[in-house]
Amino acid sequence: MPERLDYNWFDEMEARIPKGKVRTRFAPSPTGYMHVGNLRTALYTWLIARHADGTFILRIEDTDQGRLVEGAVDVIYKTMQECHLDHDEGPDVGGPVAPYVQTERRPLYGKYAELLISRGHAYRCFCEKAESEEDSGDFNRGEDPCRSLDPREADRRADAGEPYVIRQRIPYEGETVFHDEIYGDIRVENRTLDDQVLIKRDGLPTYNFANVVDDHLMGITHVVRGSEYLSSAPKYNLLYQGFGWEIPKYVHCSPVMRDQHNKMSKRHGDPSYEDLIAGGYLTDAVINYVALLGWSPGGEQEIFTLDELRSVFEISGISKSPAIFDIEKLRYFNASYIRAMAPECFASLAEPYIRSAVKNPAVDASAIAQLLQPRTEILTEIPEKVDFFEALPDYDAELFTHKKSKSDSDSSRTVLTAVIPAFESIDDWTDESILNAMTELAAKMEAKNAKVMWPVRIAAAGKAVTPGGAVEICRILGKEETLARLRVGLEKLS
Repeated sequence: MPERLDYNWFDEMEARIPKGKVRTRFAPSPTGYMHVGNLRTALYTWLIARHADGTFILRIEDTDQGRLVEGAVDVIYKTMQECHLDHDEGPDVGGPVAPYVQTERRPLYGKYAELLISRGHAYRCFCEKAESEEDSGDFNRGEDPCRSLDPREADRRADAGEPYVIRQRIPYEGETVFHDEIYGDIRVENRTLDDQVLIKRDGLPTYNFANVVDDHLMGITHVVRGSEYLSSAPKYNLLYQGFGWEIPKYVHCSPVMRDQHNKMSKRHGDPSYEDLIAGGYLTDAVINYVALLGWSPGGEQEIFTLDELRSVFEISGISKSPAIFDIEKLRYFNASYIRAMAPECFASLAEPYIRSAVKNPAVDASAIAQLLQPRTEILTEIPEKVDFFEALPDYDAELFTHKKSKSDSDSSRTVLTAVIPAFESIDDWTDESILNAMTELAAKMEAKNAKVMWPVRIAAAGKAVTPGGAVEICRILGKEETLARLRVGLEKLS
């Protein structure tokens, strides 16, 4: 049954709208994970607001009930919190234009659809159309008898209980011109636009209608979204004009691509934000890298804190060109962030990864972390780097042969035979005493230090590549375990 219009109510809604400063919104659908493109939209939206000392709003767009995933709203909150993207208004903190969840705003949309009908910019459509047909855009305005239906007849049929949708009435003639901050002015012939559904048969609004109504009522000044919505922008413009509302600034961002031809997609195995964190990447590194996916600060600097991004971010730096997600570049960013961390912070971060491979509490995880920090690019590579501290792996004696160190089986046997008693005589098991024992032995052998240290490291670790050298590894293993391992190495060579 049609809504009856109360113009005082509309005036009251207008009076609630905050004005006078930049207001942006991130409006995700709770459909599961936070993909990289979505995170970038959230970040740019936050940066635009924060750069202008404006207001950043979180709105949950849950009108597409068929795609909702249980727990997805919690994922949104968790991701925003981890990424330091704090919001000033939202479902959990409230605000002057609450509620901030679309299904809780359901009563609003019907009223605004009726207002649009009264202004001649929408109409009731009683035609039987499957949702799949609507989604395909396969709807010819010229063949829709409801478009020219007398409004009183449409009201009578609606009052009688006949099901209907409410469609936008797009002009047949002329063109719609809209301005985008990235793409400039875009002109679209109205005859190419379809009379999109605004209110579905169940009374719920479509995304395209709800977001326009909500953006206006929440005082949104800048609408940031993906460039895939460029084709819908003229219809949004016509809605704003139909209501007599001010049109916000549109900021359409180019897509994030896997390669030159394919957009990133979870279905094709591309990582979400959660996947990246689970894969050993740091949130701050991900944020920094995502900021540069389609935006340039205009200089050589690449590493930015969030505060620095907030200070330098300008919409004019956003590119029209698609951005290609390069995991190796992200890996470089991650390594840079790890190197720059305070040692105690890295030790705390690395400890769970170290302990997943090194269970022995006698082995000092913080000492291992010191070795790892300059040699780690992603956290998940830590366990395989340090597993030898837990137990000596089974290794081949061929590892003792190393051309650069001028080591072979015979020289390594000689070194281990001599170094074992030298280590046994050490009372104070420190880096200095371990190093002195090996350098003194090298001097006696009239050989370079590497010729001694290579076989000691191989025997102690059982690996050709290790974080840290012979001295650090032996010190962390402790005197007794080191000697036990050197004897195993000597046995392999005998």
